[in-house]
Amino acid sequence: MTVAVGNRHESGENINRHLDSSGKYVRYTGEQVEALERVYSECPKPTSLRRQQLIRECPFLANIEPKQIKVWFQNRRKEASRLQSVNQKLSAMNKLLMEENDRLQKQVSHLVSENGYMKQQLTLTTLGTDASCDSVDPTPPQHPLRDANSPAGLMAIAEETLAEFLSKATGTAVDWVQMPGMKPGPDSVGIFAISQKCYGVAARACGLVSLEPMKIVEILKDRPSWFRDCRSIEVFTMFPAGNGGTIELIYMQTYAPTTLAPARDFWTLRYTTSLEKGSFVVCERSLSGSGAGPNATSAAQFVRAEMLPSGYLIRPCDGGGSIIHIVDHINFEGWSVPDVLRPLYESSKVVAQRMTIAALRYVRQVAHETNGEVVYGLGRQPAVLRTFSQRLSRGFNDAVNGFNDDGWSIMHCNGAEDITVAVNSTKHLNSFSDPLSFLGGVLCAKASMLLQNVCPAVLVRFLREHRSEWADFNVDAYSAATLKAGAFAYSGMRPTTFTGSQIIMPLGNTIEKEEMLEVVRLEGHSLVPEDSFLSRDVHLLQICTGVDEDAVGACSELVFAPVNEMFPDDAPLVPSGFRVIPVDSKTGDAQDLLTANHRTLDLTSSQDVGSTPETGSSPSSRCILTIAFQFPFENNLQENVANMACQYVRSVISSVQRVAVALSPSGLIQIPGSKLSPGSPEAVSLAIWICQSYKQHFGSDLLRTDSLGGDALLRQLWDHQDAILCCSLKPQPVFMFANQAGLDMLETTLVALQDIALEKIFDESGRKALCPDFAKLMQQGFACLPSGMCVSTMGRHVSYEQAVSWKVFSDCEDNNNNRLHCLAFLFANWSFL
Repeated sequence: MTVAVGNRHESGENINRHLDSSGKYVRYTGEQVEALERVYSECPKPTSLRRQQLIRECPFLANIEPKQIKVWFQNRRKEASRLQSVNQKLSAMNKLLMEENDRLQKQVSHLVSENGYMKQQLTLTTLGTDASCDSVDPTPPQHPLRDANSPAGLMAIAEETLAEFLSKATGTAVDWVQMPGMKPGPDSVGIFAISQKCYGVAARACGLVSLEPMKIVEILKDRPSWFRDCRSIEVFTMFPAGNGGTIELIYMQTYAPTTLAPARDFWTLRYTTSLEKGSFVVCERSLSGSGAGPNATSAAQFVRAEMLPSGYLIRPCDGGGSIIHIVDHINFEGWSVPDVLRPLYESSKVVAQRMTIAALRYVRQVAHETNGEVVYGLGRQPAVLRTFSQRLSRGFNDAVNGFNDDGWSIMHCNGAEDITVAVNSTKHLNSFSDPLSFLGGVLCAKASMLLQNVCPAVLVRFLREHRSEWADFNVDAYSAATLKAGAFAYSGMRPTTFTGSQIIMPLGNTIEKEEMLEVVRLEGHSLVPEDSFLSRDVHLLQICTGVDEDAVGACSELVFAPVNEMFPDDAPLVPSGFRVIPVDSKTGDAQDLLTANHRTLDLTSSQDVGSTPETGSSPSSRCILTIAFQFPFENNLQENVANMACQYVRSVISSVQRVAVALSPSGLIQIPGSKLSPGSPEAVSLAIWICQSYKQHFGSDLLRTDSLGGDALLRQLWDHQDAILCCSLKPQPVFMFANQAGLDMLETTLVALQDIALEKIFDESGRKALCPDFAKLMQQGFACLPSGMCVSTMGRHVSYEQAVSWKVFSDCEDNNNNRLHCLAFLFANWSFL
């Protein structure tokens, strides 16, 4: 994985020079190069007597030593071989592009035919008929029933899977569109596409790799080696197929990317076979039945997802190498996750980045390592460095998910309602260090939250480069002390200060530079005079991924673990870190949510209301931040370490949130395209109307002073400690604005807020209790609500001590022209349960 590419071939610029008698490089003259090329073309063999004769007879080569001429011919052969290899690759890529062009032409013809059919249908329908077409087909593909308990039935399923996969990889079975930000070209990894409308989400990739087909098959079938979200894969049954292939029944478990939703598992049939002209196919699909596969106990923490016909087509190229076609088509059952996470589980771009593109990049990485086109870091072999990256990623995923069968259990931690604390007493380091120094286990404090208007790549890059802005050196030193025999202690740590200096020593990076492996040295000094001669530096092994701002749908991560200065290949790793995942709002999601609600609080259909503000056309830049920090502990110090972990993670969360605000376009987060962005004239006017209406109804000022100007008043309203939200009234109460506390309470953003109906933040009992107060509000213009509970967009319950609501008029000072604009709500002293 982590290697830097180095070009070991001589270029034409280096060939056309030689060493003179003084040891300096001197360029050949044009006549000398022309003479050498003429001799080479006539006599390419180095042992040819004719070549020696031509050299002696050429006056331009008389003053060049025979040894230098020999070196020129050797380099010329290398250059010819390299150019031949490049030409073969370009020919293979040209063939691939021609095939892709043919497929696109077929897709265009299909779309033209479909468009003509739709026009014909529209002309035949009446004006009252709804001829709209959904952007996503909710109907799963239908397959004839097969007996999955017999070899003949499994063989029939395998053949159907093969046919469907090939139609997706090289045909028009899926409406493919180009992956945003991934344009094909000379410097591109390959050709990438995502599904536009289909059941589930799908991604496709094709590219050229300088490995033989069978080697690629072995690499891709070893899914845990390249798919970081794969927790385990187990082959339950394998038997030969009639045509020389193999059929396998596989159970696979994957990690959940956040702490907010359960992980997914798959029960699939995998079919490996060969085609004509030396091609190979590995195709896979889910077997029907949610109860199939392992017993329910082993899969209790997972939600069964569906893999539609997917796989790999590997075809050999003339002159070496292979062309790979990769298709991933999955239904993650996004209905089972909170609404704020659904775009993550229903995004083809996320599947493309996490699976499809990752597979092609990994194969290309191994190809470069196999061909020797790499430079090793600190004397480590690429396979060793790749293993370190996989162990860091896997350890972080284990901590985020906390599976019971790994020994994790939830531990109560007072005062940390928003932080989950889990403990694993079976995970210890006894095999690596003194058994007496580590008798407890590992404790993990983790949390997930929503961030708005911050680029994941920019945030992770800042966290990597400015560790002192969020980290506590003493906590890093405590974690590092667990790796040293006899040095483990919680209360007896030696007082140390951090100089603020961190040195990043790169071990290498992938060829696409999307992942970096490095060692970080944090410089520390002891505060005790007698220990001043001892080194207090802390070393961390760290991976940083997804720092490319142009990678659409890519996840950004910063994962690190303390290590000794000269860490061995089997060094124990206890990873901690951050994961930032973009969550795009898909077009039409707001309308889908509105139409899905059959029961609404339409209590104001007869009221006179103004127009609601328009929402921006651009997608909101929301992302989910997941933090997980692991701390080893001794049995008698578990409670102390748990309290320390909660306090530290809470401090890190606060620091990261401040950093996210600082990295946003302005101190008050600007939402492009939204009329009610903080700082916009519409938002200033609304803030004035909110305060004036509050004073008219309750006889007191909402804010501390009533002499504020527009921008200052908006700033104070935005920073108010209580949650203040406004909702429009038609066609149903939908939120249109909230201050920062309101967004935090609902765990959403300004753009996403405008898709949330008022009834969505209350459960059934809360909606029933709201109805009489709502009627009173509409009659007298204001209402005081008793203490109660509401629900955030992430499904978390929020309690509040008191709430008030009032009508907001567009001009409270002119009683003749005032107009009902919206309703305002204030939730005082709210907190998460």
